Amino acid sequence: MDIDYVCAHAGRPATAVTRRDVARALLAVPSGVALVALPDLRRAMMSAGNPLSLPFWDSAKATLGSIEAGLATVGDVQRWVESTGTEPILMTPSYFVWPEEDERGPVAAEMFDHMVAFLEERVRAGEIDPDALARGEHAARRAYEELQEHWLATPLPDGRVPGFAVSDEQDEELFAALDEEEAFALSELRRIVGDLPKAPDLPVVELELAAARLRGLLDLPGYPANVLRACAGFDERPVPDDDMELWLTVAAGVAGPVSDLSEEGDAPEEFADLERELSHEDTALANLCAIQHADWLAAVAALARLGPGVLASPERVARLIAESDDIDTDEQDDDDLDATEGLFASVVSLWSYLGIVDAGEVLTALGWWGLPKALERAWSPRG
Repeated sequence: MDIDYVCAHAGRPATAVTRRDVARALLAVPSGVALVALPDLRRAMMSAGNPLSLPFWDSAKATLGSIEAGLATVGDVQRWVESTGTEPILMTPSYFVWPEEDERGPVAAEMFDHMVAFLEERVRAGEIDPDALARGEHAARRAYEELQEHWLATPLPDGRVPGFAVSDEQDEELFAALDEEEAFALSELRRIVGDLPKAPDLPVVELELAAARLRGLLDLPGYPANVLRACAGFDERPVPDDDMELWLTVAAGVAGPVSDLSEEGDAPEEFADLERELSHEDTALANLCAIQHADWLAAVAALARLGPGVLASPERVARLIAESDDIDTDEQDDDDLDATEGLFASVVSLWSYLGIVDAGEVLTALGWWGLPKALERAWSPRG
């Protein structure tokens, strides 16, 4: 750990090395090694004509000492690197978050490098005071945050807005990962259904009765009609005339909600009140969206194999998921089971309105026939 190591790590000559470069190099080796090397490194930097500053070296010694003693948190270390004056803030006050270094896509990596270069220019221009940051001065930190917030929201010469460009890339990566997960889950569902010894027959009478009840229910205000309409996307398109199409659309929407609750009639002050409790319908829709593909697959596969007459309560569904051989699951403790049960409480409640389970939360013939079909529809690419 010497000046040659720092230069190689930073990819710059000693005369151009920044406080951030030194900090990152020091953190790349064991803290004890870095502490021992610190005095010689400081002398070497002075000899190279790039002495940095006393507040920086003092902050480096204090931070490394805290790491070596096991007292420093990840946040402490991150804030120290940020205090070098050229390290982008990991999470800004407006909650923009940079991806971790090993998780940055090409756009995020490019924008991060642009930000570092921008901050280096501001340090050279005297607009950022790294020594004030190293001393923990609140005004300097706030100015540093505001400078980065402004840069993230300002278009580059090519028209891209850095903050939006990074967020858009992350969204694309997330959607691609979800699409891949969904496609795999769909193939597994089809395999499992194809291996069933007997395909369920369509219970025509039960379907007609359930569809008739559903049509009447969807015209009503409040829960559960508003959640079922959102799940199926009926706030934005007409209700199908065909009974099977109606029922499968709503049942598929429970597994993969198409839209959010309508905001018509909501008061603006409700959105401004961050402390307010979620409504029953908001909680139900949030629970549906929180269920993973693997859990849906495990639950529906187990019910399809067991057939009508099996208990499908939230507690039983949670247990079926935990014991499933269709998905890779870690050992579930009581907290995990309670969390899964809580999510599926919303599901089973909505299933009861569709006739998938009866009043005793027992799987019906309609549920046995329709659940795999509804899940397949929810996971099939939409045209």
